[in-house]
Amino acid sequence: MDAQPFRWTFASTEPSPAAWQRALQQALPTPSLESLHHAAQLLWQRHLCSLTEVEGFIDPLAYSPTPASAFGSAMTQAVERLKQALARSENVAIWGDFDADGVTATAVLWDGLGQLWPKHHQLTYYIPNRLTASHGLSTQGLDQLKAWGASLIVTCDTGSTNAAELAYAQALGLDVIVTDHHTLPEVAPPVVALINPRHFPPEHPLATLSGVAVAYKLLEAFYAALDTPPLQPLEHLLDLVAIGLIADLVELRGDCRYLAQMGLAQLQTQQQPDPPYQRPGVAELLSLCRGTGDRPTDISFGLGPRINAVSRIHGDASFCVELLTSQDAARCKVLAYEAELANTRRKALQKDIYNQVMQRVAQLDLATTQCLVLADEQWPVGVLGLVAGQVSQQLGRPTVLLRIDADAGDGSPRLARGSARSVKGLDLYALFKAQAELLTGFGGHPLAAGLTLPVEHIAMFTAALNRTVRECLGEDGLAQPSLTIDLTVTVADLGQPLFRELKWLEPYGMGNPVPRLLIRNGWFQRAFHKKLRDSKGQTVGFIKTEFELWDDTAAIGFPGEWWGHYKDELPEDRCDVVVELDHNRFSGYHVKLVDVRLAEQSADADSGLATESGAVQSTAALAPTPAHWSDWPIWQQRAIKPDPLTPPVLLEPIAPVEKWQELVGLAKYLVRTQTPVSRPQLANRLNLTPTALNLGLVALSQVGFALIPEPETDATFRLQPTVPAEPQPHSAIQYFLEAVVEEQFRHCYLAQGRAR
Repeated sequence: MDAQPFRWTFASTEPSPAAWQRALQQALPTPSLESLHHAAQLLWQRHLCSLTEVEGFIDPLAYSPTPASAFGSAMTQAVERLKQALARSENVAIWGDFDADGVTATAVLWDGLGQLWPKHHQLTYYIPNRLTASHGLSTQGLDQLKAWGASLIVTCDTGSTNAAELAYAQALGLDVIVTDHHTLPEVAPPVVALINPRHFPPEHPLATLSGVAVAYKLLEAFYAALDTPPLQPLEHLLDLVAIGLIADLVELRGDCRYLAQMGLAQLQTQQQPDPPYQRPGVAELLSLCRGTGDRPTDISFGLGPRINAVSRIHGDASFCVELLTSQDAARCKVLAYEAELANTRRKALQKDIYNQVMQRVAQLDLATTQCLVLADEQWPVGVLGLVAGQVSQQLGRPTVLLRIDADAGDGSPRLARGSARSVKGLDLYALFKAQAELLTGFGGHPLAAGLTLPVEHIAMFTAALNRTVRECLGEDGLAQPSLTIDLTVTVADLGQPLFRELKWLEPYGMGNPVPRLLIRNGWFQRAFHKKLRDSKGQTVGFIKTEFELWDDTAAIGFPGEWWGHYKDELPEDRCDVVVELDHNRFSGYHVKLVDVRLAEQSADADSGLATESGAVQSTAALAPTPAHWSDWPIWQQRAIKPDPLTPPVLLEPIAPVEKWQELVGLAKYLVRTQTPVSRPQLANRLNLTPTALNLGLVALSQVGFALIPEPETDATFRLQPTVPAEPQPHSAIQYFLEAVVEEQFRHCYLAQGRAR
């Protein structure tokens, strides 16, 4: 398993012009005397806006949102058809989708249109079952809505490419208004209107709207066209819009950013005693995920996963609309707890399937595999997209995971359905479109898509994808994934002032990710790991390591956490660390560890890159006492002419078992990062003689670590997990422990001799 280590790159090596800090100071809603150097640097180097647009970028009240009329004739036709349906008291149905964007879009239309049509009588909604159906319209669902009495269907977050189903709706006598943000059809479908921001050029302020935001824009135009506005203003829906926007990972720029900012401001009021627009279900979800609603992470790591988990586990996400819109606090409490339990189950399933997938990957030759396509009859389809994303990020390869359906027994071909995730620069939707003859259905985005195909086509599909990816990116196209570092700081910089400064650039998301901060030459202390537990106190199999981060500027260690890793994976020596600065009311100010490498490795790997100061810090460490008799003459010379950097050091003996644990911990780190290393480097790092190190490497092979020589050189190798060897009568581990005991004696003897 070649877990790809990140290649570190720096966003900029030049300081931002002074004009950007001045513009930022002037744009703040309230005057600030604090330095805005880091925020100005980040805003300038990311090119998120022009200098004249800084005020509107920072303060949503200074931004001029684009009117819904920008959608042109499609919006006009949709509004006229809604007005007609209202005047004739027609039955209207909302067709939603089962992910967080689709659910919130359904909730927005349910609340928005529900002020004008009686809910459940003349207004209903339909969300497909994730486990038995796919994204988009279906003839079965259309038949159901026709039987209910619908004459008009409004889709949200779906429908653009469902040409056959839309033609079927027309044959049933159903009018359809499509609101969506997915791929546009090549031929205009038979609908009343197709409202889709992909009609706009990429730079348009509405171009990146998600499904929930397009639904909101339809209501905006519809409300404006009414003679008497509804009782509740349009703005009462903005918190739902923010949830869908941020959960769907669309690029938050232009009107997307504006709507997210306004929505977050409203969302955080749900934790207040008397919010202006009460959503007891949202308040309960925020309580369960320990969020306050003022941070985008409360959505991306809290509300979004819980809404998504319902369909991933149960298939049917319909009750989530009730959870988001009901005013019955007792009922919302029950539904929120159901969502919480579904999310706990989702975590356990995701971890289990990920482990199964990586075991399968270990049997593949990744040197000749550009695209991973794996299928299994037992995998639950609801979590395959999440796992595919993990695997794709870990291995730097597009990944397709499929669930093989049971044999229907009627002679029809067995189908496989699942999800795919891509890598930067590779359009999944275009890849699937090129192989459409092998598929029975597909849809999605360039980086994330779903698909269905006959089982007998899987082998051909796999070969075709590998060939196409190789042609698109070349043999070496699947390059080492990169990690962009935004700012170089110190531990002393971490805390409230820097957090408040960077918070002005929130909400972070696609196109404006959470800032990655580099801390040079730091170290970890007080590390421990623990298994996480669910609301019932049961362990869910996830590990989190907590630690203190130090460097030479720190008066005290700064708290941090590393999700999914054990404390043994943290380096014991000085290292360069990439973190994200975070805050919540439970953990206070802390960092989230993104990546780490030994300081020496980092200096070598980034020798061609400069930090913002143009210099790389270095420190001199005290040299240890000699570990071998042959080193004694050198130390005698130093005793005659003392070196100020190497004063006499009397080492405390280290228990052999602790030395073995140190070796295993370092081996785990090298496996995770796939960092090449030489024997002298290991010997120096562990303070072992070559003989003892060789015994240690042999012992590692007995517990599941294989040495893989680097093809370019014989001097370095990588460690990879393997099946443990059969233990020998006299364990290699015991040989290593005995060698350490002997070396401890030499250390002690020679150190005492030198001290005398």
